Order: sequence, then structure tokens, then C-alpha cells
Amino acid sequence: MSSRHHIDDFMRGRIIGKIEEGRKTTDVAREFDIAHSVVSRLWKSFKTIETCSRQHGGGRVRSTTPAQDRYIVLSAKRNRRTTAQQHRTARLQWCRKHHNWTQQDWARVFFSDESRFSLSSDCRGQLIWHEGGTAYRPENIQEKDRYPT
Repeated sequence: MSSRHHIDDFMRGRIIGKIEEGRKTTDVAREFDIAHSVVSRLWKSFKTIETCSRQHGGGRVRSTTPAQDRYIVLSAKRNRRTTAQQHRTARLQWCRKHHNWTQQDWARVFFSDESRFSLSSDCRGQLIWHEGGTAYRPENIQEKDRYPT
């Protein structure tokens, strides 16, 4: 069995052609060295939508462009602690906007997350952004002296 990869349109057309000739899906799968389930799904899809091309476009719509993604990554690399400060500022603005809401106003709000809230400053961790496998590089470490005496 070959490693997992996408089958190009030309190969899909050849597979569909073999099945239309009357060959069994098991024989076609063995000939092309792919799983029987892949050939079976391809044939079922071909009978349903009458094309052997791979359909793209499923999933969530992107909210940022590739250029914006590159800018976000570049900004995070320049100052790894900036994003946490930006989120802190946004939360403060939100709190100031809603500080005078009444109990009736809050009764209409549905909180869907299970975030931890603390009235005291017991959590002193600081989040930073880093690429996978680079957690212990010097630029990603901030030393703290917890017991200064």
C-alpha cells in the first residue's frame, strides 16, 4: 500500500475508466496500489456528481488574507509578548464599555466558554508566541526572580 497522498485528476479519470469498462473496484485498487475504500468512494462520488475532479472549498471561510497572516506572524516574531498586551487592552476596553450594565442586561447574555476568572492576581504567567519546537530558545525565555531576598 502506498503512502497517503491525493490522487490527481488524470489518475482519477483512469480509475473511473477502468470501472466503467466493467472491472471490479478491488481489482482496480490492486492495479493502482491504493486502498479499496478510496476507489469505492471515488466511484460513488462520480455516480453522484458526475465528475471525477476533486471538489475544493469545504470548511470555514477564511477571515484573513495570506498577506495578513504573514504580517501577524512577522509581528509576533518581532515582539513575542505584544499579542498578549493587545488582548489585554481589548478586554479592558470591553469592560469599560459594559461596566454600567444592569442585571437585566446581563440576563440576556449567554457565555459559551468556560474560561477561568480570578479576582486576585494569582496567575502571573505571561503567554508568548513561539514556533513549534522552539520553546527553550533564549529569545523565548523570560527569567523571573520569584524570591528576590
